Amino acid sequence: ASEARSAEGTSGVAGGAKGAFAPAEGCGGSGFVEAEGQLDSRASSPAVVHAPCAIEARGLIKQFGARRALDGVDLALPQGAFLSIFGPNGAGKTTLLLELALLARPSRGSLRMLGIDALEEPDALRSRIGLISHKSMLYGDLTAQENLAFFASLYGVTGAPAQERIDELLRLVELDHRRNDCVRTFSRGMQQRLSIARALINDPDLVLLDEPYSGLDPHAAELFDRLLERVREGRTFVMVSHDLDKGYDLCTHALILAQGRVVVCANKDLIDREAFRELYLATVGMGVA
Repeated sequence: ASEARSAEGTSGVAGGAKGAFAPAEGCGGSGFVEAEGQLDSRASSPAVVHAPCAIEARGLIKQFGARRALDGVDLALPQGAFLSIFGPNGAGKTTLLLELALLARPSRGSLRMLGIDALEEPDALRSRIGLISHKSMLYGDLTAQENLAFFASLYGVTGAPAQERIDELLRLVELDHRRNDCVRTFSRGMQQRLSIARALINDPDLVLLDEPYSGLDPHAAELFDRLLERVREGRTFVMVSHDLDKGYDLCTHALILAQGRVVVCANKDLIDREAFRELYLATVGMGVA
């Protein structure tokens, strides 16, 4: 990640204008430079590894009338990373995810994803992005097989290649035995597993997740964890979550949004769980969020 924009008036929380952790220059670098007076000094003199960026956002603003849902978001995420985005309700998390999914357009700012200008060439990106939400986005009266065939056709994949992909994904999500059953008969956990198959039908490079664990029981959540682990290789993930522990466990990079601004952006290797939790709670407690 490159420079993270810090919320104004958060110097007591985030160490001033750079936030609690300000990333070193260069996408993919493990070196996040610690802000003055915050935590320990593990990040001093880091070795920066420059890797291609999956996401490069500069000054993203989303205006709804007089209200700014996003207020100058900067983000640079290396390919293959898993970014967890945290923040209270109304912080701008879903708005940011919708812009990354090309379902909303920023009012101002620039956005490049996978090396492509997302604002100038969105159609060149759509087939390379998958989205998993707390809503399954499946058709209840269609079978699992029919749902996946339909979504494959939207990407121009039909015939034998589509069927091969469907067979592979149904085995992956452990629903091959239910391929001919209507999705409305599936449990919440089964629908979320099928949602992973739906999101991967186009073999995307970037996978976006919006509260995917919402409503899952512990067993279903554990199955979902295992599935994510199986499909992570070679892909970049961005997940919005209210669950600090789950999001922290999954991520390589963590970000806190408050009032549409990046307060904290950190490589997880440079901030332990309790320190990150304290930063989040301090942000909320001081009224920044």
